[in-house]
Amino acid sequence: MKLKELSGKTIPAIGLGCMGMSEFYGSSNDLQSVKLLHEAYELGYRHFDTADMYGRGHNEQLLASFLSETSHECREKIIVATKAGIVRDDKDKYAISFNNGRDYLKKACEDSLKRLNIEYIDLYYLHRLIPGQDVEEVISTFMELIKEGKIRTIGLCEVDAATLEKANKIHPIAALQSEYSLWTREIEASVLPMCEKLGVSLVAFSPLGRGFLTGAVTKQMLSESNNDDLRSRLPRFNGDNFEKNGELLIRLDEVAQSLDISKSQLALSWILAKSEKIHIIPGTRKSHYLQENFESQKVDLTAETQALLEEIFDADNIFGARYPSAINPSNNR
Repeated sequence: MKLKELSGKTIPAIGLGCMGMSEFYGSSNDLQSVKLLHEAYELGYRHFDTADMYGRGHNEQLLASFLSETSHECREKIIVATKAGIVRDDKDKYAISFNNGRDYLKKACEDSLKRLNIEYIDLYYLHRLIPGQDVEEVISTFMELIKEGKIRTIGLCEVDAATLEKANKIHPIAALQSEYSLWTREIEASVLPMCEKLGVSLVAFSPLGRGFLTGAVTKQMLSESNNDDLRSRLPRFNGDNFEKNGELLIRLDEVAQSLDISKSQLALSWILAKSEKIHIIPGTRKSHYLQENFESQKVDLTAETQALLEEIFDADNIFGARYPSAINPSNNR
């Protein structure tokens, strides 16, 4: 079991991304989701990741249902991570804007505390930094929240290495959350090395490529989603890109079978092997995958296997961008 420090607590390296329990990846059931959150805790999960924009507050309320049924002792072992800075459009679920203002962020924190029904947030992220916005203004606001006892530590999402370094000089940054998986590896160039240099934890979201690397996502599933599945709008899941990327899954499966593990476990264990600073937060709504993902921490890959995976998933072998061209990938999740 890989235990690592995050936000002042020593916890397993794998946490639970809760977004899909509210929206973006098809339908879900609240009662089943709360039950799954309890199952996660019993398995050993201690890091639960949400945001105020997920389900327009619904996801935080869902997590609150779980937290309210835990003891004070259990709560002290848990890291509750949430985020603010993305504003949802009331009429279009996929339309968003950004607000990094002091008054907005302070109110957003208050609202999150109320929805979560907790006294403090362990790890509070700026969900996105507006291009051109001075990160010092944001960090100053978060420092006020720390002084007020409303948050314990500060996190940033998807900022570049220079911004992270500047922010960390103002106040220690506990974590940087960025997309990272076998088929999304841009952070390896400068962001991950900067995290290691500064001692900042890297929390990898979508470590299974939004489910693609599990092999469970099909074109039929996406075509029948009635606009409820974000992936139906993403280039990597559309047109010929889906089939071309699918060829990588064949090779991923060959390697996984040779090790007698699942594709998911192989993909997750590869990330964990990349750095001692990495935590991962795959999401799921099924007990089987919850346990399977958690057990990926027990897998030790050889350097040869890691190198083979990186050859298979070389950037030139990935078809399609992370997001549509009309969307700025540095500002969206």
